[in-house]
Amino acid sequence: MSISKTFLCVSNYFKGNAFLTALKKQGNRVFLITTEQLRNKPWAFEYIDEIFYMPGLDLDWDLDLLLKGVGGLMKDHKIEAIIALDDYDVEKAAFLRENLRIPGMGQTTGRYFRDKLAMRMRAKDAGIRVPPFSPLFNNAEINQFADTVDAPWVLKPRSEASAHGIIKVHNKEDLWKHIDQLGENRVYYLVEQFKPGDVFHADGLQKDGKTLFLTVSRYLATPMEISQGGGIFRSANLKYGSDDNKAIKKVNEAIMKAFGLKSGASHTEFIKSREDGQIYFLETASRVGGAHLAEMVEAATDINLWTEWAKIEDAVAKDEPYQLPKAAKNYAGIVLTLSKYEHPDLSSFDDPEVCFRVPLDYHAGLIVKSANQDRVMQLLDDYAERFANELSTSAQAPEVKKFH
Repeated sequence: MSISKTFLCVSNYFKGNAFLTALKKQGNRVFLITTEQLRNKPWAFEYIDEIFYMPGLDLDWDLDLLLKGVGGLMKDHKIEAIIALDDYDVEKAAFLRENLRIPGMGQTTGRYFRDKLAMRMRAKDAGIRVPPFSPLFNNAEINQFADTVDAPWVLKPRSEASAHGIIKVHNKEDLWKHIDQLGENRVYYLVEQFKPGDVFHADGLQKDGKTLFLTVSRYLATPMEISQGGGIFRSANLKYGSDDNKAIKKVNEAIMKAFGLKSGASHTEFIKSREDGQIYFLETASRVGGAHLAEMVEAATDINLWTEWAKIEDAVAKDEPYQLPKAAKNYAGIVLTLSKYEHPDLSSFDDPEVCFRVPLDYHAGLIVKSANQDRVMQLLDDYAERFANELSTSAQAPEVKKFH
């Protein structure tokens, strides 16, 4: 039996039970810090040694209080690793690691996985294609951007974990109107050219700077389209060995190297421009993708990203080897929508390919899997149409903002 280590996990969103469970099953001590609001969620309590609750919503967490609380915990426990389970926790985990000198991603690297401006600048410096962009610090620079880069453009918050808060603008006058409305908050935004095209996501696992696993999928309706207009969220993994699959894997490798993700899970988004057919980097995160994409990846590959991420963190902390299980090569897809019913009846969706039903109130969601990609696509199209006719509703944007 290998030596037990102590892990501190941070999550202000209810997620990661499979991660916490796998860590505990490796014989470790597992602590979780979450928010007071999530006290009654069905956490995997039997696999967590102790849970600590922070007052306030994520953005209101008092970092000084957090640091002193963790400092108090460390009097009796040697914490070997701090893990952020969600995008919004990356900075907090990096802040704690820096202050307590615990190995892992520090604040500079952490920014590459949270701050969309830092991401773009880093990618551009590394020679990776990104859509033309500009920070909103300097008026002359903004004017230069607006005068030389074709509209439409999008104003994006630098650190939202989803498509929330994105504003599409079509001319310079409009752009300045929105920037003026932002006031001094403009420093937290950037502007970039909107490139029409297909949006892809690559979901991977890294250890010691090497990509051990990567699945590339395409959004059939993008999170941005859905957060702005409602609709049906769909995604499916790409044909193995296809040109797009190979091209995105190559760019993803360059991103991980440039951004310095040593070990852990990653979720990275790309766009294939309709104009020039090139792959452009959009954003990345050092976490498992949200919106039940982990279950979709598992349906296609038999690899549970949460569980394997936990085993990687365990192997790193113990300086032990890690072996990825053999990945399957099936096809899977997800269809997900806000529903007008709290518990929609999906019993008529009874094709044998259905392998997962999304357990969220006021959502209708299914994952299908097959050895045949065409069958997956056919079912997703069919189900999306039926969802739209029978179940779908849309909420105001803030309601659907977090595709964690």
